[in-house]
This record gives sequence, structure tokens and C-alpha cells, in this order.
Amino acid sequence: MVKKKKSLPEVTAVTEPVAVEETIPAKDVRASLEEIKTYNGIIGYILRNSTSAAIDLKDPTKIIDYAILSSSALEASEKLCELFDLGEAKNINVEGKDIKMLSLVIGENRISVFMEKNVDYEKILTKLHSS
Repeated sequence: MVKKKKSLPEVTAVTEPVAVEETIPAKDVRASLEEIKTYNGIIGYILRNSTSAAIDLKDPTKIIDYAILSSSALEASEKLCELFDLGEAKNINVEGKDIKMLSLVIGENRISVFMEKNVDYEKILTKLHSS
């Protein structure tokens, strides 16, 4: 019997020097996330900042799994960017077998959006940066 090799998720971190951003109120980001949630193929989102957190997922039984994935990806990208002197990560895209996650920081807001693999995350980035 031949064991099937387990595939690892693809991870992409886009980095570039980032200018100091204004603090964007969480309510503005959350309004954009509420609209994004209505897009076809969106599973949900996690929004965190120093004073609050909002989690909206279609499957509430996976909240802990998605929260750990989100937090771990953001922390790992920060450490890797620091270790290799890459500047700040602009966004992180983690792609698995069936879903992908887009994570980014806007002001003090740490955002992760979970989606089906076929969703174009560029549309989500554009919407979040216009909030």
C-alpha cells in the first residue's frame, strides 16, 4: 500500500515598505466586512483590535480553529518579516485544499477573511482599503 503524500497549504506574504497609516475606526472596517460577507464564496471574517473583537462565520463550530489560524498566520508573518528584514507585511494569503484566508492589518485592526478557494481576494483587498 502506498501512502498518499499530505499536501501543505500554500502561504504567500506580500511585503513592501508601508507608510504610517491613520487609525481607521473599527466601525468603518466592520461595515466593509459586513458587505464583503455578502459576496459569493465568503465563509466569514475575524476583526480584532486592542479594544474589541468581532467574529462572523457561517459555521460557528469552527470559530476556535479559524481564530487560531488567523492569529498564528499574522504572528508568523510578523516574525518572518522581522527576521529577514522585509519591512511590514502588506497582506498574507494562506491557501489550503478547499479554502483560503486573507489576513491584513489596517491601522490597529487585524483582519482575517475566510473564503472558498475560487474567490478573488484582490476584490476584498480593494474594498477593505477603500473603507
